[in-house]
Amino acid sequence: MRFVIVTGVSGAGKSTALKMLEDANYFCVDNLPIPLIEKFASMMANMSEEEIRNVGLGVDVRSGQALDELESVLIHMKDQGYDYEILFLDACDEALIKRYQETRRNHPLAPRGRVDAGIRLEREKLAFLKTRADYIIDTSQLLTRELKEELEDIFLKNQKFDSLMVTILSFGFKYGVPGDGNLIFDVRFLPNPYYLDHLRPKSGEDGEVFEYVMSFEAARTFADKLEDMLHFLIPNYIREGKTSLVIGIGCTGGKHRSVTLAKEIYQRLKGKPGYGLRIEHRDLQKDSIRKKF
Repeated sequence: MRFVIVTGVSGAGKSTALKMLEDANYFCVDNLPIPLIEKFASMMANMSEEEIRNVGLGVDVRSGQALDELESVLIHMKDQGYDYEILFLDACDEALIKRYQETRRNHPLAPRGRVDAGIRLEREKLAFLKTRADYIIDTSQLLTRELKEELEDIFLKNQKFDSLMVTILSFGFKYGVPGDGNLIFDVRFLPNPYYLDHLRPKSGEDGEVFEYVMSFEAARTFADKLEDMLHFLIPNYIREGKTSLVIGIGCTGGKHRSVTLAKEIYQRLKGKPGYGLRIEHRDLQKDSIRKKF
C-alpha cells in the first residue's frame, strides 16, 4: 500500500493534489486530527488490497496547536515500520498573494490580518514537514493541468522525481524583465523577423518564423551553448535542492526570436529524466491586444 501525506502552504494546490489522487483510486482523507494519524495508518495497513490499495492524507495548518505534535508522530510511525511519503506543495509569496486576491479568501492564519503575515507564519510552522518531504513541487508557475501531469508522473507512472520544475519563458524586453527569472538570456542579437513584411504578423509559433530564425548559424550556436550549459546546471541545482528554475529568453517584443529559441530549447530538454519541464510565452499576444485599443 502507498501511503501519501499531502501537505504544503495554503493556496499551493493541496486540494487539487488530493482530488487527483482520489481520481486515481486513492482513499483520501483531509484534515484528520493529528493524534489519530498513526491509528489511521494502522487501520489502513490491516486492510486488504481489494478494499484499499493506496491512501492520501491531507495535513495542514488547520490542525492548529496539534500540528506541533506531528513531527513526533511521524518519527514514531517510522520506528513502528509504517512506510509513508510526504508530498509538499509550495509556491512563492507573490503567487500565493495573487491567488488569495483572486479568490477573495482569508488566509487561515490571518483571518482578519494581512495575507503576507499569514504566509510567513505558515512557512515557519510547516518548515519541519518541508525538510522531511520526499517530493516538493513549486506550483508558482504551474497551471492546474500541469500540476496534475506532475502528480501523475510521480504517483501513477512511478517516474523518478527530483523536485525541480524548469520553466522556459519567452518574453519581450519592452514589457519588462520577468521578476521571477533565474537565468535571463537576450536574443536581440539575432536578425529580427519583424522587419520582414510577410513574417511581421506571424510569431515564433509559426513554422515560417521558426525556420527563418533557426536558419542563422548564430541562433543554432546559441541554442547549442545554452543546452550544454543547462545540462551542466540542472543536475547541480537538483543536488542543491532547488525546486523551481525559470529560464527567461527575451527579444524586443516577445513574439518572434524569443518564442523561437524558447521552443528550440524546450524541445532539446524535453523527455530528459529527473525534472519537470514546461514552456510559457509571456508576451506573445500583447502586441495584438494593444492594437485593439
